[in-house]
Amino acid sequence: MKRIAAFLLTSVAVQSIGAQSFIQAYKDRADMVTQANITANLQQFAGLGIKTTGSAANTAAFDWVKNKYLSYGYAANTITEDIFTYGSTNPKNLIITKTGTLYPDKYVIICGHYDTIIGAGVSDNGSGTSIILEAARILKDVPTEYSIKFIHFSGEEQGLLGSKHYVNNVAYEAGVQKLDIKLVLNIDQVGGLIGNNNNTITCERDTGGVSSNNAASNTATQELMNCTTLYSPLQTNLSYAYSSDYMPFEAKGYIITGFYEYLRSQNEHTANDTFANIDPVYVFNVGKAAVGALQHFAVAATTNNLLSTNENSVRKASESVRIYPNPAKDTVTIEFPQKVKQFSVEIGDMAGNIVLSTENQEKINVSGLKNGVYTFTIKTDKGNTTKKIIIEK
Repeated sequence: MKRIAAFLLTSVAVQSIGAQSFIQAYKDRADMVTQANITANLQQFAGLGIKTTGSAANTAAFDWVKNKYLSYGYAANTITEDIFTYGSTNPKNLIITKTGTLYPDKYVIICGHYDTIIGAGVSDNGSGTSIILEAARILKDVPTEYSIKFIHFSGEEQGLLGSKHYVNNVAYEAGVQKLDIKLVLNIDQVGGLIGNNNNTITCERDTGGVSSNNAASNTATQELMNCTTLYSPLQTNLSYAYSSDYMPFEAKGYIITGFYEYLRSQNEHTANDTFANIDPVYVFNVGKAAVGALQHFAVAATTNNLLSTNENSVRKASESVRIYPNPAKDTVTIEFPQKVKQFSVEIGDMAGNIVLSTENQEKINVSGLKNGVYTFTIKTDKGNTTKKIIIEK
């Protein structure tokens, strides 16, 4: 994200907002954000290097994000790629759609960019990328009235290229609106600086551009602030939207809001934007706020008793078998809660081909498999369990 030097123009007044009901199920799911997952995502993002739009590292980052969704169980037909041109390269935006129960054709978008400039960009914007991934993992099987699109843009650092392309060619086509979007929630640079008192997050409202959507954006941002205090330990600061991937949406009249770090690290667009310099706990807390807010905006189910007795039995059986590590490199371990003498394992690729099968092997050599996502199906006399595992050398 690019910020003007006169940052003091930002309003720093913490706003009081009207009552908004606390929902225990929303809090329970917000609390499913784990520090371990956030930290692992940030470290893996850092390890991909400088992800300049159009570079090999940028492509690797795209593949890494896509494989995360496959590992969470998102079906291939829910994942789409939006390709645009940058010089002689063809970078991609990644879009994952979770269909709503009552309003399948009206969307809440949560988005952020995964490209970086100069450095590894762990705060700008590995932080937003990690939070969107965690929200998608947690809400995958939670019914929401409105559809959700999880979008990862490239080309942000070169002038919002990816988001402009998406808005002008997908949300709109030949000047005609194709997507009915309820709200766009953008997350950009929320890593903070390690050592700062990172107890406040900036919530951004629309104050310019197309004036007809300003009032609705202000209302949505007030709701975002309230969700933040309801479902995370963070305080809130009200500011204005500026120069990130929500702006092309704003220009078309869509309602926008967003998160941005309150105490700036000043490491964006430098080699100092590393995992060592950010505050992973801050990212974790912003993640809680994001999951709470996304449930509010998409109107998630308000009970956690969503599974039938049979489905609960299947889920418990699935969770009783551990398959680790994930991602894996050379060896995958199968661990049962009790000793099982007879079992078989079938490993399939995403095209549905069986690429490896074993019997009664708790440690499986997968060094011969290429990088990608695979299904591991464990068959016993008690039934079958299937999980997705990423192979990552």
